[in-house]
Amino acid sequence: MAEECGLIEPFEPGQVREREGRKLVSYGTSSYGYDVRCADEFKIFTNINSAIVDPKHFDQNSFVDFKGEACIIPPNSFALARTVEYFRIPRNVLTICLGKSTYARCGIIVNVTPLEPEWEGHVTLEFSNTTPLPARIYANEGVAQFLFLESDEECETSYADRAGKYQGQRGVTLPKA
Repeated sequence: MAEECGLIEPFEPGQVREREGRKLVSYGTSSYGYDVRCADEFKIFTNINSAIVDPKHFDQNSFVDFKGEACIIPPNSFALARTVEYFRIPRNVLTICLGKSTYARCGIIVNVTPLEPEWEGHVTLEFSNTTPLPARIYANEGVAQFLFLESDEECETSYADRAGKYQGQRGVTLPKA
């Protein structure tokens, strides 16, 4: 389904565990899902402006933009990134994003989130560093697993039908009211 429908682009049909002799956090097709990579664009949360976190009035100055091969998340903080992969979810599929155990075992949590039927775009990922130490996440390596739940019928109202506010997002997307 992934290749025929253009569900995931770029699509890796196998599990990639190393590149050029260097070990990676794996990405690509897994037993019942797909392990995504994060791109090298990050927004790292900072509270230098003593802002209040408000999803209806989010202050973009609460983030520092960073581009690189790895992102250091400050202790007890978080960072946003986006998937390398662009998704087009069919009308009869619900997708759920879960964290990879490699990161979870280091205290780095990926927010669980659904991709609704007929949603498309790059997925904005949130990484929480629950530890009192700085934590590193790697660009272009596996960071989360997506599970695909296929229904035997199409949903009545899709994300596209509702003109969802995150439809077609590209890049790291901040909260929208």
